[in-house]
Amino acid sequence: MPGKEMLLGRLDEIGQSLARQGGALALLGVGSVGIELARMDDYSDLDFFVIVKPGQKNRYIDRLDWLEEVHPLAYSFKNSEVGCKILFEDGIYGEYAIFEERELENAAYGEGRMVWKDPAFRNFGIVRPTNPIPRIKKDSLDFPLNEALTNLYVGLGRYARGERLSAMRFVQSYAIDNILSVLHLLEQEVDYYPDPFGNERRLEKRFPRFAEIIGDMLQGYDRVPESALRILSFLEGVYPVNPRLSEEIRRLAAMIRA
Repeated sequence: MPGKEMLLGRLDEIGQSLARQGGALALLGVGSVGIELARMDDYSDLDFFVIVKPGQKNRYIDRLDWLEEVHPLAYSFKNSEVGCKILFEDGIYGEYAIFEERELENAAYGEGRMVWKDPAFRNFGIVRPTNPIPRIKKDSLDFPLNEALTNLYVGLGRYARGERLSAMRFVQSYAIDNILSVLHLLEQEVDYYPDPFGNERRLEKRFPRFAEIIGDMLQGYDRVPESALRILSFLEGVYPVNPRLSEEIRRLAAMIRA
C-alpha cells in the first residue's frame, strides 16, 4: 500500500501539474490529506478539490492529462457531474471534485488544506466552508430509537416472507444507522476525528464500548432474527421500549427460528 509520504508527495505533484497546465486557481486537500493529517495511514485515500477559473471546469473534468502527467492512471470513473474516482498505476487511489470559486459559496464541505494556489489567488478563506453541513447526529432518542424498533419489526416480517436481503437491510443497516445517530447520547464519545458525513466512521475509536457489542447485532444474511433480538435487547437497555411492540418483535423472531 502507498505510504503517507507517497500520498502527500502525489498531492504536491498534482499541484505542480495544475500550475503548469494553467486554468486552475487552487488545490485543496480534504479528509486525511487535509487538516486531519494526524490520522493518515497506509490505507488513506487521496481526496481533493480543484478550484478552477470560470470556463475551465469541463476541461479539468473531461480531460485527465493533468493527472496523467503526474503518474499514469490505471482506472478512472466519472462518478458525478463534478468529479471522478481514480486509481494510479502505482496503487494510489483518489477521489476529487472540480469547482469554480463561486460554486463553493453555496456548498457544504469539510474544512480543507491549501496544497497549492495560483500566486494571484487571494481567497484564503475558501478552505473553510461558510455553509453548515447538515447535522447527522440527533438531539433526542425518541425518533431514532422508535424508528429503529419499527425497522426491526418490518425487517422480521420481510424475512418471514422470504425477502432476506431487504430484511437484512432493515435490521442490520437502517436500525443500526438510527442507533448511531444518537450514540453520542448513550455513550461518552472519544474525540477522534468525527466525520460530519458518516456516523459509522471511526466508530471503533469513538465509541469503544458499543464497538465491543455491535458484532452481535450484525450477524449476516442468514441470521437476521438473531441480529434483531440482539438489537432489541440493546434498545431495551437504553430506552423505555414499548412492551407490546417488543413482544411482537420477539414473537416474529421466535416464529421464524422455529
